[in-house]
Parts: sequence; structure tokens; C-alpha cells
Amino acid sequence: MAKLRGEPKEEVVRSSGNVFADLGFPDAEERKTKVRLAAAINQLLNQRRLSQIAVARQLGINQPKVSALLNYKLEGFSVERLMRILTALDQDIQIVIRNKPRSRRSARIVVTAP
Repeated sequence: MAKLRGEPKEEVVRSSGNVFADLGFPDAEERKTKVRLAAAINQLLNQRRLSQIAVARQLGINQPKVSALLNYKLEGFSVERLMRILTALDQDIQIVIRNKPRSRRSARIVVTAP
């Protein structure tokens, strides 16, 4: 699309790496952690090709909760609950606590999954 003369240029802002922080959510780190855990769960469930009812039975939750999880509607899920779901899917979870580097302003939570 052509720019009109005198039209102000759009400002480009570099992301912090956490879209929730960029949008101003006070619980940005928790939201990012939940999404990463849910992504790992969804990847496993897609690989296993199970119906939502079969997944619900395996995880001990109801089908609407499985649907919410698959659609990243995570309001009803705590980080702990998502981790319990991963262990129910035979996944190990490792939590490592360490000092943040001096070069970074604040500490963060990082979830790494294959």
C-alpha cells in the first residue's frame, strides 16, 4: 500500500520476547509459562491422535477441559495442573533454579520443550 505524503511513519517496537509483557499483562511470566506447557501437551496429544474423550479419560478431566486446553483457553489451568497433565502423559519435568545474569534486568521463567 502506497504511503501518502505527510502520513506519519508507523513506529516499530522491538518485542521483549514475551508478548504478554509487551501487552501489559501483570502476570505475563505466568501466562507465557502456561502457553509453553500447553504447547508441549498439545504436541504430545497431536502425536498420539487420541479423541478428546480418550484424552479426558487418561488425564482424569472432562472433555470440555480437554477442548479448552487444545484451544489454549488456559484460564482454568494453573501451572501446577499443566505440569501434572504432562506427568500423566509420561513426561518428566525438570525445574532448575539459578541466579540471573547481571546483564539481564530481571529474573524470568523459561520453559523448554523438545
